[in-house]
Amino acid sequence: MGKRFDTKSVHLSKINDKTINSKSTPIYQTSAFKFRDLEDMENFYQGKNDYLYTRVGNPNTDELGEAVAQLEGAPKGVAASSGTSAILAGILAVAKQGDHIVAATDIYGGTYQLLAGELADLGIEVSFVDFVGSEQVADHIKSNTKLIYSESVANPLLRTEDIASLAEIAKQHQLVLMIDNTFATPYLCRPYESGADLVVHSATKYIGGHSDVTAGVLAGRADLIDIANQKIGNLGCNLSPFEAWLTCRGLKTLSVRMERHVKNAQQLADALKENKAIQKVYYPEHVSPQGNGAIVSIDISGLCSIEKFFQSLDWIKIVPTLAGVETSVSYPAGTSHRAVPEQARKKLGITEGLIRISVGIEDAADIIAGVEHALEESRHKQG
Repeated sequence: MGKRFDTKSVHLSKINDKTINSKSTPIYQTSAFKFRDLEDMENFYQGKNDYLYTRVGNPNTDELGEAVAQLEGAPKGVAASSGTSAILAGILAVAKQGDHIVAATDIYGGTYQLLAGELADLGIEVSFVDFVGSEQVADHIKSNTKLIYSESVANPLLRTEDIASLAEIAKQHQLVLMIDNTFATPYLCRPYESGADLVVHSATKYIGGHSDVTAGVLAGRADLIDIANQKIGNLGCNLSPFEAWLTCRGLKTLSVRMERHVKNAQQLADALKENKAIQKVYYPEHVSPQGNGAIVSIDISGLCSIEKFFQSLDWIKIVPTLAGVETSVSYPAGTSHRAVPEQARKKLGITEGLIRISVGIEDAADIIAGVEHALEESRHKQG
């Protein structure tokens, strides 16, 4: 099989059943697996049989975890019920009560809520730090620090992380580096190859690609994935076989979808930079030779009515999430980053006029026209 990314993304997600020559992987829609006798059942616990009960393992979920891991260049991967479940499993594979984590301030609001709220209840301390300048990260490391956490492309202001520098800091202090690679996907960025120990995806987004599943994947060091896998089973964070199957089906078109997403997003960002109804356009640079991502954020504070903008979108969908083949917009201050304290949002630049655009695979000219129409309709008239 060819080793280039486009070929791998099509062919990796395939569990081979030697008894049935199906072109695609069957859905193992079962809660449990049967055994011939007690010895056969005991073989599972001795590591000689793969499957016992779907909460602790299933061919479809294994297929997804393994495929994403290989695309990331990581030795092992595991699927979970959501991106948040995968993040939690990765963290709990490393940290326990009394430990400390250093996390970037500009992460997804749901992750902020998990780290600041739920982990605090578990006795895990988190320091949120501005990761612009690696020396600030090192300054916040304590004797009980176990993990550094960030995103390859930050949500929603699209700062590009210096993963190699973070990896060097983590190595110097014998810490684990965990990177959320949801926005970039392995098509654009492979954090494990830059020194990260764990890479997490909300596979709900670009890995699945069609807005019809909720799933997560964690890939990375085999020893940590083994622990995370156990946590997923014990906490009931497993992904269902059917959703794993759907996500693998979506993964096969990741490369061609991302190529169009990225091309369209670049054209939209370039067009909007000239629009006088926008205070600022956020679009990352130097993410990858293949492009810079599928998200464009804009700030229309003081120039347009935010309510009127959302009312004027016509065919572009308003959603509280991102990705999928259709162009959509979301309102970070009111949805994804609602849990982040207002002062922290303002400090980051997440204003009441910030809009996050998830650029789809439609014709770029139609996307540009749709956004520009909403801007024109919502623009404050002078005089």
